[in-house]
Amino acid sequence: MVFNTGAALLDAIVLAVVSRESEGTYGYKITQDVRKAIEVSESTLYPVLRRLQKDECLEVYDMQYDGRNRRYYKITPKGSAQLNLYRGEWKVYSSKISELFEGGAIS
Repeated sequence: MVFNTGAALLDAIVLAVVSRESEGTYGYKITQDVRKAIEVSESTLYPVLRRLQKDECLEVYDMQYDGRNRRYYKITPKGSAQLNLYRGEWKVYSSKISELFEGGAIS
């Protein structure tokens, strides 16, 4: 993708991906799901997960999988509220950009 992805948009995408799994999801799957929308490396994604955890938007827990610990991420109520804020902001932002691209006036 030729457009840069800012921190807020990346946070919103990660929260949206994690929110789809009610019991939580693990880092590798999050990376794969995010990559369906934007190109992102694991080295970019894991600091985002840590920041969202620190901001109490995600909770983290470990579970055994094939004899190893796998770290899972689950959205918190604070994370859900933040995601709803991002969704509202995205609707306004994307609408204005679409209007520009299509030659209309910005409302």
